[in-house]
Amino acid sequence: MDPHVPGGITPPARAGFVVSKAVGGAVQRNLVKRRLRHLIRERLALLPPGSLVVVRALPGAGGADHAQLARDLDAALQRLLGGVAR
Repeated sequence: MDPHVPGGITPPARAGFVVSKAVGGAVQRNLVKRRLRHLIRERLALLPPGSLVVVRALPGAGGADHAQLARDLDAALQRLLGGVAR
């Protein structure tokens, strides 16, 4: 049990997303957010419990397909975790 966490229970890892207007219009931004949410869901287990991660979509994300977003997210998580990710 972690003495720094109320109740001693460590919360699960969580992720948030920042998708600015530079990515595209509202429809394009929402598509990118939905894809990123789907991709991060299966990768949250790689993060330590209690982690908070913010994923910022760069302007090129609007034109990227699902596979490219997955590769970019995996590369970012690998850098974040020091080479441990997929």
